[in-house]
Amino acid sequence: MKVRLMIPTMLAALLIASGVALAQDAPDDATIEWNSLNAEQQQVLNRFVDNWESMPPERQARLAEGARRWVEMSARERSAARDRFEAWQRLSDQQRAMIRDRYQQFQRLAPDEKARIRNNFRRFRQLPPDRRQQLRDRFRQMTPDQRQKVRDRLRQRHQARPRSNDRPN
Repeated sequence: MKVRLMIPTMLAALLIASGVALAQDAPDDATIEWNSLNAEQQQVLNRFVDNWESMPPERQARLAEGARRWVEMSARERSAARDRFEAWQRLSDQQRAMIRDRYQQFQRLAPDEKARIRNNFRRFRQLPPDRRQQLRDRFRQMTPDQRQKVRDRLRQRHQARPRSNDRPN
């Protein structure tokens, strides 16, 4: 898979998985009654109506939360979500497993490390497309050891940088 598709796909998986994590805040044994869903959620989840009562509560919670978020989306957001989902479906099982594994690794990171990664990704996305491609090509040509050295150097640079609240006034 091309790297330029991998990053947005991984982000989509992160967003989907974060929605799943939020939906799992409900107690594990709290069944959601079909009638407790609003009409819009029922319409979105209509294909599940016959099996709803036999579903595990955590699946009901994930579906109900996903339907709630879907209803709140604009047409443009829905189109983008459909595109991301279709891209996810086109991935092989191995690629999906790798993305899930990386998401779990990301979730285990310290909050400041997550913030650093998010910030680096934002900065990368703000670069002109040709510069992003140059960086991708350069990274692809590196050996695994060289890649790790770059990661370590960036991490050290970030840790050495004074934080805004540490700076003198």
